[in-house]
Amino acid sequence: MDSSIRFLLVFLCVSVTSLVSGQQYLQFEGDKGPGLGKHIVLVAGDDEYRSEESMPMLGKILAHRFGFKTTVLFPIDPETGDVVPNYQTNIPGLENLETADLMIMLIRFRELPDEQAQYIDNFLKSGKPIIGLRTSTHAFAYQKNKNSPFAKWDWMSKTEGWERGFGQRIFGETWVNHHGVHGKEGTRALLDGVQQMNDHPVLRGVKDIWGPSDVYGIKNLPSDAQILIYGQSTDGMTSGAPLMWEKAVMPIAWTKPYQLEGGKQGMAFASTMGASLDFESEDLRRLIINASFWLLNLSESITEEMNVDYVGDYQPTMFGFDSFRKGMRVEDFN
Repeated sequence: MDSSIRFLLVFLCVSVTSLVSGQQYLQFEGDKGPGLGKHIVLVAGDDEYRSEESMPMLGKILAHRFGFKTTVLFPIDPETGDVVPNYQTNIPGLENLETADLMIMLIRFRELPDEQAQYIDNFLKSGKPIIGLRTSTHAFAYQKNKNSPFAKWDWMSKTEGWERGFGQRIFGETWVNHHGVHGKEGTRALLDGVQQMNDHPVLRGVKDIWGPSDVYGIKNLPSDAQILIYGQSTDGMTSGAPLMWEKAVMPIAWTKPYQLEGGKQGMAFASTMGASLDFESEDLRRLIINASFWLLNLSESITEEMNVDYVGDYQPTMFGFDSFRKGMRVEDFN
């Protein structure tokens, strides 16, 4: 084959591949603020609560209002290059964790290739901090590759030392149940008196949180978990719905130290809230941003007046399976 023709074929092949794969992740560069010089990687990957919408929103706030460099990763169908939340086996860009100071995840039932999961494992062994939202208590489900070294991350794991999987080991809980009625009840944070009793920097300025996602059941938190906020079910999915005091309250936000075999000790923050609609609550955004500051040893920069307003528009989609916006590319979330 003539060398010029061979070159043309290779060029066309690369061009088509690039067209299909498209942009693999988003990055936002902060230029001033207390987060300057720090890198936060936010990982979306759940098939119900629209983390592909909420993670870019948080990434923009952290970068443009507080100076962090943020990288947002998505589940991508490699055949189309589209962001497909129920595509369980591909989150490109996890190599960005090599330079990350903090990871924020909202993922559910992923079964990542070993080469991708290895970046998460390396990050955790370094003892760097992590935030897990909503379904991250049941982040992984290994159904096909049970011989993977990361199959112990499965949310129902029975591996010694990894009982109940990644969520239990890192965040202190796995999936238990819907304590509230899913799709009919919301969650109200019980915040009266919490700051005075606890005075934790993560709670600074947090006064009112309500979200339409229901309360999760919690029963396995270890003794070294520090509960910051309890939540109660609301009889309806509006912010004015009454509290259902006939139900037990549940932890909805806590901290917990973690440590992997051969790794350094790190700190985790977890919340069972985090649906994209939940983040219409200004103080839920404040809670997660405060937690980011605290985990990065920036507590002195947390003030009650910190601006956590959206950067640009934020119009979240109602949660639900297969209700994600079809045909969306990574760049569409910029």
